[in-house]
Amino acid sequence: MDYEKMLEKGIKELPETVAVAERFEVPKARGHIQGNKTVITNFNNIIDLFRRDKDHFLKFLLKELATPGNLDGPRLVLGRKVSAALINQKIQQYADNYVLCAGCGKPDTQIIEKEGETYLKCTACGSQKKIKL
Repeated sequence: MDYEKMLEKGIKELPETVAVAERFEVPKARGHIQGNKTVITNFNNIIDLFRRDKDHFLKFLLKELATPGNLDGPRLVLGRKVSAALINQKIQQYADNYVLCAGCGKPDTQIIEKEGETYLKCTACGSQKKIKL
């Protein structure tokens, strides 16, 4: 089989559409309701993916969900029943505000302080966004 025929065959076998998968997806909370408490079992995994300070994320989540909570090893125990949809909405909100770049949408960001202000700096595209911690 010569090159031209192999090329034609390869082109014919290409799929019509190519699925593009992002390398980063905002994680979903996994957990369960235990009595009148909600337990998030993958809290540490979310922190690892976000590469952010555990205390900052915990404070944000507890404030946004308006509930007390505490860490129990790798789990987060919330002081009331909270729906998974609401928890995941708040995780997405945190990612949008403190993890994902506003310019390019990539998670390659760092929180930096410059001249008394706090910024979210993207190492991929170089953009900076002023944030409030």
